[in-house]
Amino acid sequence: MGEFELIRHYFAAAPCAQGGEAVALGIGDDCALLSLPPGEQLAISTDTLVAGVHFPAVCDPFLLGQRSLAVAASDLAAMGATPIGFTLALTLPEVRADWLQAYARGLNQMAQACGLSLIGGDTTRGPLSLTMTVFGRVPAGQALTRSGARAGDLLCVGGELGNAAGALPLVLGQRQADPAVADPLLAHYWSPQPQFALGQALRGKATAALDISDGLLADCGHIAKASQVSLQVELDRLPLSAALQAFLGHAGAQEAALAGGDDYVLAFTLPEAELEPLRAAGWPIHMVGRAGTGAGVSLVDGQGQNITPTTRGYQHFREQP
Repeated sequence: MGEFELIRHYFAAAPCAQGGEAVALGIGDDCALLSLPPGEQLAISTDTLVAGVHFPAVCDPFLLGQRSLAVAASDLAAMGATPIGFTLALTLPEVRADWLQAYARGLNQMAQACGLSLIGGDTTRGPLSLTMTVFGRVPAGQALTRSGARAGDLLCVGGELGNAAGALPLVLGQRQADPAVADPLLAHYWSPQPQFALGQALRGKATAALDISDGLLADCGHIAKASQVSLQVELDRLPLSAALQAFLGHAGAQEAALAGGDDYVLAFTLPEAELEPLRAAGWPIHMVGRAGTGAGVSLVDGQGQNITPTTRGYQHFREQP
């Protein structure tokens, strides 16, 4: 099967590739065409997932299809953007019909859940890797960025932390657990849910934001640096699921929440006056610390003692412990 036949058979015919709002022209030409309403800006982000680095080389392609798009789409949520579409650059070691069918089904399911249209891409031969470029729109001047946090702001997250990191021993086959414990953890790893609605609700309220991919401490470092503030995380305020604590114990769950990564939950800073109105509106917001003067990210215990660990999260091109 040639490249263009592969695209037509597995991807161009999928429901998510049939266009959508703001997609003037999708798959089939040299470029896609997007139409933005007046007064809106285009948000763009690219993520690459490599077999053996970002996911096990042998895994369920249906689940991989969901995960590969969700982790890229989460960047749009972090900017407060409304999703439009995405492109897929797919590198395959070989063409296997069963693998492609399952991957395309998972991809389509996540795309439709996110409101994203497949608008183009590329395929080539080589070690398995997946590159997604996602496109969204946001009212001019209202995009959430990392650079607006101010001393006195609250540091908040949009949900439980550590579940995907907790799932990793299950994903790799290193441990087993009862379905009541394993299933919710594995769902967070394979099918993270980009927080689009929360990101949009934070427009004009949050002073800085990002999505947590490399661990809370590491990612908060990006906000602290861009905003030129310090961020203090309070260990006892971390939102931890019952499943995670049952699987790793309380201390292990805290470690996964702080440095495990792969949460794809929003972390953001808020003026204190904004917190309760957002909670009253039903948003699952947890206050986990504060911004202050100075620089960097610190972790404190219940007595206010600095217990900042050396390892803060995942970094490419640095040897991992």
